[in-house]
Amino acid sequence: MRDPRITPFSGRVAHIRLQGQIDAPGFTEGQMQRLAAPLSDLRRSPDGPRDRQLLRGARVCVIDRQGAFAYVQAEADGYCGWLHSADLGADHNPTHRVRAPSTHLYTAPDLKSPEGAALSLNSLVKIIGTAGQFLQTHDGLWLPQQHLAPLAIAEADPVSIAETLIGTPYLWGGNSRAGLDCSALVQLALQACARPCPGDSDLQETALGPALADGSPKHRGDLLFWRGHVAWVSAPDMILHANAHTMSVAYEPLEQAITRIAPESPVTAHIRL
Repeated sequence: MRDPRITPFSGRVAHIRLQGQIDAPGFTEGQMQRLAAPLSDLRRSPDGPRDRQLLRGARVCVIDRQGAFAYVQAEADGYCGWLHSADLGADHNPTHRVRAPSTHLYTAPDLKSPEGAALSLNSLVKIIGTAGQFLQTHDGLWLPQQHLAPLAIAEADPVSIAETLIGTPYLWGGNSRAGLDCSALVQLALQACARPCPGDSDLQETALGPALADGSPKHRGDLLFWRGHVAWVSAPDMILHANAHTMSVAYEPLEQAITRIAPESPVTAHIRL
């Protein structure tokens, strides 16, 4: 049975690459667009619950439309779902990504000018000009140069990136500095390092590497998985995770976390990237 999270089939229309593999009323090559809104919920159905979120600049293939919603597949991780069509814009070639935990879009190249919106880590923008310490986006807004990096420059240590998000509130299905969950903390950190990563923890457990033997020493940068949960190892005796216990991104002593989570699930995998 195909996983609906990563199978581009709305129930009415499927991507043409699935032709001959599934029974669908219609097939399409789709239309490539990019997210123009700062942030958009990716939903299981139009007006349904949030599964994940997409950030500004995320490239998607639009497969179906229904009312005010579009059914899309995200290019970066293959995740599928419905989002507001109004959040989409034309496809373009971004030049930079946000490397700070968050930043503001300004209406002028002046730190005292009104801010237009907030962007999160890993948002993508196309820069067309400069003025002092500000860079201008293709839609005429401005970002602090210090908060951006060219796409060709990747971060080196995903745990260090995750640590910049300490204190971010926990949000089920969230993928931004405004709120995120355990799998988003892993995905955002790896994507900042130009490493592909699925959107949900069970998909990450399967995709990110073979499991080490029980009892293997824990190293910074390892991942620990439970049923429905994932955490970074930040030190041999410490983890960093977005968790519902503190409702935030926080450190937790490793053995304390294992004991606390044990009634719900033992550790299911220890992975070294």
